[in-house]
Amino acid sequence: MLKPNLRRACAALAAGTSLALALTGCGGTTKDDVKADNASAASAGKADPNAATKKGLTVGFLPKQVNNPYFTTAGKGGEKALAELGSTYKEVGPSSATDTSGQVSYVNTLTQQQVDAMAVSAQDPGALCTALKQAMRNGIKVVTYDSDTSPGCRDAFVSQAGAEDLGRTEVQLLAEQIGYKGEIAILSAAQTATNQNTWIDYMKDELKDPKYQDIELVEIAYGNDDAQQSFQQTQGLLQEHPDLKGIISPTTVGIKAAAQYLSGSTYKGKVKLTGLGTPNDMRTYVKNGTVEAFELWDPARLGDLAARTAVVLASGQITGKEGETFKAGATTYTIGKDGVINLGRPTVFDAGNIDRFDF
Repeated sequence: MLKPNLRRACAALAAGTSLALALTGCGGTTKDDVKADNASAASAGKADPNAATKKGLTVGFLPKQVNNPYFTTAGKGGEKALAELGSTYKEVGPSSATDTSGQVSYVNTLTQQQVDAMAVSAQDPGALCTALKQAMRNGIKVVTYDSDTSPGCRDAFVSQAGAEDLGRTEVQLLAEQIGYKGEIAILSAAQTATNQNTWIDYMKDELKDPKYQDIELVEIAYGNDDAQQSFQQTQGLLQEHPDLKGIISPTTVGIKAAAQYLSGSTYKGKVKLTGLGTPNDMRTYVKNGTVEAFELWDPARLGDLAARTAVVLASGQITGKEGETFKAGATTYTIGKDGVINLGRPTVFDAGNIDRFDF
């Protein structure tokens, strides 16, 4: 990972490079201008599903946070897929899940390094757009995964599961555990996290169903995908709402921190916890009775699909338009509205199946 001073230097260099390109564009045509124009022409053209899969590509992965076990697993999936396809995996990224300016500088770094494609999990839907559009003008294919940008800032988005499925099923899981009655809270990541906010909107909509009339959502707290902050937010929720019956945490860092707090408190077994977690993080808490059930997709499969999507885009087999299809491994995927590609439905983990998974 880049050191802070070097990161700032790269950001400054990126700004200077962008300015230089703008100035030379006024006076004549540069190699980069031609590359950008060709990229625009290609994206405007039709896909060639029969085009050969290119080898020797470099795909840069930019997760929200490089030291997050979830993104580490996703990255390994992407790296393995690229090795199978004869291309190279490269990872850069911030150590904080809220370092949006850091993400921007890393996009600029990948652009300067002239990668063929990048797979980005965005901390903010709009903050990366200027940098990503510059990358696209330079002929770089942009895939978002896990957390999206605005649709115009990338070629395709690989969604870990249908957003509606995730939001609604988390409410359904918790409602069953608390007997469809009582106060509940949500422990989310950052307030700007697009995936979290989309899921929460569906949670709120699900709660409008009359069968949840005795459930009240009393607070949405934010732990910023930081273990200590999420632990403290869990403690705060229980102090503020002594009658709380359950917590939904749609973030792997948050649910683990909440489980850690509950397991060592008098609330263990009394306050139910569900959300999105990895089996390896949550196994102890399922087995000791702190958590009954939670869900997640396989992050390694998510990284795999993000990598394969980047390669088929760079190969010209798809452009990211709705209705296009492509094969990734043994599965054929269809691109939906706004360039969204769904990985599939999440898996529910409980004491009966958790030992069958290792991620």
